Amino acid sequence: MKYSTADMDDDTVLGPAGADLESLALAELSMRVEDHFGVRFDDDEAEMFASMTVGEFCAEVARRVQTASAT
Repeated sequence: MKYSTADMDDDTVLGPAGADLESLALAELSMRVEDHFGVRFDDDEAEMFASMTVGEFCAEVARRVQTASAT
């Protein structure tokens, strides 16, 4: 997974309208985030990531980390 992030910011969409991550890349992203942060995503959620911005995705990961640490 090697993408240039030079032109990305919180408003960059992860899918075709922005970072252009394909479904396989989105699935890999979710698996890497799961491994790194100890959170879980449902299998069908990776498709939803395509319409999220980088900022929205980061906020969702932060929310899940906070929820996981509270339990």
